[in-house]
Amino acid sequence: MAFKVVFIAHAPDAEPEKHQCVVETPKYKLLVRLVKNQEQAVEVCKKLVREEGIHSILLCPGFTHQNVAEISEAVGKNVGVSVARGDGPSSKATLKVMKEEGWFSEG
Repeated sequence: MAFKVVFIAHAPDAEPEKHQCVVETPKYKLLVRLVKNQEQAVEVCKKLVREEGIHSILLCPGFTHQNVAEISEAVGKNVGVSVARGDGPSSKATLKVMKEEGWFSEG
């Protein structure tokens, strides 16, 4: 049986059913899904735990502590939920590019 992980990342134009991929070996299966917002993230996580038997969820740095808690509650105590976080300079560099690419609305 493979260890099954899903990486969930935010993108302002994401369509989870369209923007996805799978990378796997006999012992590891990594699913990647892009989501537009927290509501989609919760639904995608619940669906993948139910349908794929996901063991661990890795969230991009854009998820807040409250978002993580909501996802953890939604998928249950038998699924690990982690967040990929960078250091200050890394976060600053990525934020700059995201702003340049129009990820954030004005206002």
